Amino acid sequence: MIGWSIVFGGDNELLAKKPLQKRGEYEFTFDMPKYVEDLKKELTYPMAWGNSDEKDFESWRMMAREKVLECMMTPPKRASAEVEIVATERREGYEARKIRFNVNAYSRITAYLLVPDGDGPHPAVNLLHDHGGHLFIGKEKMIRPFGEDSVVVADADEWADRLYGGQYFGDFLARNGYVVFSADAPMWGDRGREEGVDRSKYDIIAGNMMMLGRSLSAFMTYDDIACTDLLATFPEVDSERIGCAGCSMGGYRSWMLSALSDRIKAGASVSWMVTTDVQMSVKDRKREYGGFANCIPGLRQYLDYPHIASIACPRAMLFINGRQDHLFPIDGVEDAYSEMHKVWDSQNAGHRLTTELWDIPHSCGKAVQSRLLEFFNSNL
Repeated sequence: MIGWSIVFGGDNELLAKKPLQKRGEYEFTFDMPKYVEDLKKELTYPMAWGNSDEKDFESWRMMAREKVLECMMTPPKRASAEVEIVATERREGYEARKIRFNVNAYSRITAYLLVPDGDGPHPAVNLLHDHGGHLFIGKEKMIRPFGEDSVVVADADEWADRLYGGQYFGDFLARNGYVVFSADAPMWGDRGREEGVDRSKYDIIAGNMMMLGRSLSAFMTYDDIACTDLLATFPEVDSERIGCAGCSMGGYRSWMLSALSDRIKAGASVSWMVTTDVQMSVKDRKREYGGFANCIPGLRQYLDYPHIASIACPRAMLFINGRQDHLFPIDGVEDAYSEMHKVWDSQNAGHRLTTELWDIPHSCGKAVQSRLLEFFNSNL
């Protein structure tokens, strides 16, 4: 057995790390229980369309949605938005606005809004930022930030190069005639920790939220719903032509929002779809890497990821995953796609669900962005 000692600083931070203590017997490996395969066999998803006793599709949609919301625990209280524009910037073909508003009764947040030149109302897209283990920026991953903070600008430019082919997706959509909105999720950007960015604290904070009867992941989705409701009220926006899109965690947020908000008429998800069976496997060395960012307590007892996304049926949805994406094994992606196609096909809406596999890693480069623009042009 290897011993180690821990030296803590004033903020209870680990200053010196030595080899972990180990016992000869153990119950967890690769951050999962050894009996993970047994647990997966017990997941029968009784509320999935086709498994549920409810045979009327619209009734099933409402019932499944209510179950998701129930598992998301107590929602944040709503509040009047009281929107204020705090800064504007002219860009080629559109105006960028920095706005502040009450996303709920507890949080007044900053968001970016891009408004194309010309007469409106315009179609609109709520752009949902990724996780990436990088919490210092959020909305700035989607929309080029205003230039008053050089550190934020430099960070955002580097992130755009890394994941988005050097192109800000929001600005790309705005140049093509879309109103674009993007806000920070809780724990990202302006909504982070007073003490500074520390990815390891996300799970601790999520646990503390659960002690208060709330889910940090659910608050993210509740905020996405509230932001979409707000977007629909802007005079520049055609409230009947609102879509959403995102990559990675933003892709998860996109199909969650599409499932839970009827304001969304078309949703696009890049690099986030899989089945739990393939996602969680000690044998294949696969597991969930986002932690509590997409953890809704108890929900897996009723519905898997593709079943939840199917609540959006029969609206238009586009899913793109990469064959080189090590986070989402192709067999799990294909199984999830198959489950969703069964649902859309059952409602004679198969033409409104598009699922694609690209020869790309975990990313949303220029070609993918162009594909999403084509999708929105066809459906919004």
